[in-house]
Formats: sequence, structure tokens, C-alpha cells
Amino acid sequence: MFSLFDLSLRLNRFPIKKAKADLEKIVNLSEREKTVFIENQKKTIVDFHLKNNPFYKKLAGASTAENWETLPVLNKKNLQQPLKNRLSKNYSVNAIYLNKTSGSSGTPFIFAKDKYCHALTWASNFMRFGWYDINLNTSYQARFYGIPKDFLGHSKERFKDFLSRRYRFSVFNLSDEVLNEFLTKFKTKKFDYINGYTSSIVLFAKFLQKKNIILKDLCPSLKVCMVTSEMLFEEDKILLEKQLGIPIVNEYGASELDLIAFQNTNGEWQINSETLFIEILDENNKVLPYGSEGRIVITSLFNKAHPFIRYDIGDIGILDEKSTLEKPILKKLIGRTNDVALLPSGKKSPGLIFYYVTKSIIEDDGNVKEFTITQTQTDSFDVNYISDYPLSQPQVEKIQAAIISYLEPNLKFNFIRKTSLKRNKRGKLKQFTSELATA
Repeated sequence: MFSLFDLSLRLNRFPIKKAKADLEKIVNLSEREKTVFIENQKKTIVDFHLKNNPFYKKLAGASTAENWETLPVLNKKNLQQPLKNRLSKNYSVNAIYLNKTSGSSGTPFIFAKDKYCHALTWASNFMRFGWYDINLNTSYQARFYGIPKDFLGHSKERFKDFLSRRYRFSVFNLSDEVLNEFLTKFKTKKFDYINGYTSSIVLFAKFLQKKNIILKDLCPSLKVCMVTSEMLFEEDKILLEKQLGIPIVNEYGASELDLIAFQNTNGEWQINSETLFIEILDENNKVLPYGSEGRIVITSLFNKAHPFIRYDIGDIGILDEKSTLEKPILKKLIGRTNDVALLPSGKKSPGLIFYYVTKSIIEDDGNVKEFTITQTQTDSFDVNYISDYPLSQPQVEKIQAAIISYLEPNLKFNFIRKTSLKRNKRGKLKQFTSELATA
């Protein structure tokens, strides 16, 4: 089939052919060569920005690549200033890839990549999806994502879907009636793979479960499902594997960087060490050993248009003890640093604990479809949920008791049944939110 997607990248002056060739060379380096490559590339990108980027030079001060741990840790607030102040010399807005972060961290900003760096991002996608016999030029994607509602934005995304061989299932309305329409499309279209937001695909799987349907039986061409952008719990993965009838692959990425980690065919969440360098830091910016929980800090090894050097992405995770510099493995992604509940005792707790405990109880009978948790005061939380019928008082008491056992007593919970849950502009469902300024 004609490689329309590759052609669209080339027409936009993204050197995808060179990027694919260069990435293949990096992948085929020996262990010793890979170590040398990473260290050289770290030094190269830092030296470039110290010489060509006034924003980064001012931030770094006297620090150099030779003293890596003295380099500043970038955060999203550092980057919330006009892009022109952050661009490297000789890079204009007309000759770069320009986009905006999703804002899921609460601090969105506009970012840039040079053309070659962005081409490497796509080369990385091609390679990793290829592990599962998916070709981004020819394979047909069932895409569970949001879509802009304004005419121009909507049209632009639909055109990109056409170029990328994608059929988009909008996730803003996931009623049974709409999910039934989704099902009809799978009966009539030969999709090769599913890609999209975890929560939306899980909801579709619950719909299939209720109807006692295995999706691959209706759409035999399906090979694999890649879930992204939201937490994938083990019980959800089991549900997806059963109801979709295909392997489930966990993806972790960031638009301003690249694919950060992608589940390989051995089931490992393999870090992208070809275009990125990953560190786990403590709250004092000290590097933690493998196996320790800390902040995920990432360096983009090729982006010359804009510095992402020791960039705190806002996530908390653990690198597996068996990781090496050449092949780091993400053992666990715990959540975002801003998803923290501040409790009356002064204790801080990841919001994910509320979600995890509640989820383990709330779904016993399959009644509750989706839910989110919002902290309204230090001792008060709203549990917003969609269900066929309201939670019973014994269920409510069981959830309260479980959360208190993990946290502390005297917490209050307000259970609110809704017909829909608020998603961001791109269709992501934020699982925990704190309304407290101090959180």
C-alpha cells in the first residue's frame, strides 16, 4: 500500500527516512557502544544549548555536562513563558514542530521540536509498534481519543486521521447507545489494532462483557491494543485481554518528548533509551538507585530547537532493579506529583490510593462504569460515578472503611451519581483532583 503517512511527514520536511536509518544504527549498537553513545549525546545536547540557547544558559549558570548532577532540573513552570524566549538561535516558529502539552499536570505550555527530532519521534513509534506487526503506514487503527469541537480543529484532526489510516471513536459520549454504534463499526471495518485512552477502552470492554461479546470474534483482523495516557490496572488489563481477545500493550509517553516507555514482547515496560535519558530523583534532586521510587526526570537527547534537559515531567515512578543504562525498564508508574491529597493529620498521600482502593471494591458487581475522586477539603472527598443504579449503603460503608484503613480516620465521602464525567479537551479522564491550593 502507498505510504501516505511517510509522504505527509516528508512533505512537511520531517526527514523520516534519515531518522529511521539513524535509529536503526542506535538500536544495533553493542552494549559498550550504546553506553558511549548515551554519554556523548548527553554532553552534545547540553553543550549545544549552553552555546545556542540564552534561556538555558541563564538557567544553567556555571553548570556543565561534565558535572551532570549540578545541571538544573527543569520544571513546567520554568517553561511557562513565551516560546520565543526559549527557542535556540537560528530556530524560528516557521521551521520547527510546534504543539501544546495536554495540561493534565495543571501547567500546560507550548513547546517546540526541531524537524529532525520530531522525525526521530515518529521513527521510534514505527519501530515499537512494529514489535507487534503494526505498520503505521498501512495498518488500520481504531482510535479512542477526543477530538476538537470547533470546525477548524475538528477538520484538521479528521484529515490527520485520514493520512494516518485511523478511524476515530470520540470518547466524549460513551453511553450504551454510542458504544453499540462503536460495535457496529468493528463488525464492518477491518481494523488491525486499537489505540487510545485506557479508561475509554476499559468502558468499551465492560460493555462487551455485559453483552457477552469477544471483539476479535466480530473483527478477526484485530492484532493488538495499545493503551495510553491513563493508568492501566492489572484487573483492567485482564478484562481487556478477555473481552477484546487480543494482547494489551501499555504505552507511556509525552507529547513534548517521545514515547517514554513501551511494553515489549517479553512483557517488560522498556524505556526508550535511544532518544531519551531517564533519571529517578528524590525531592532534593539526587539520583536514586534502581528500585527506588522518585520523580521521573527526562533528557531529550536530540532536540536542538528547545531544551528538555533534566526535565521533571511531573510523574512518579520506579526503574526496575534489573535495568541497565542501555536497557532501562520501568517497573512501576505511580502517578503524578500533583495528584497528592493533603490530609487533616498533615500526612500527604498519592491520590491514586483512593482510586485504587475504591476501584477494587466498587466494581465487584459491574454496576459502576467509571468514577473520579475530588478532594474538596482536607477531610472531604467527592466520589463522582456513573452506574446503572445508585450504590447501596453497605457498599458506601465498605468503601469508606477500606480507604480509612489505608489512610486515617474521620474522613468524609460524598458519593454523587452522574450521567457523565468531565474530561479534558483531549478526552482524558483525570482520576484524582485536589481543589486545595496547598496540595
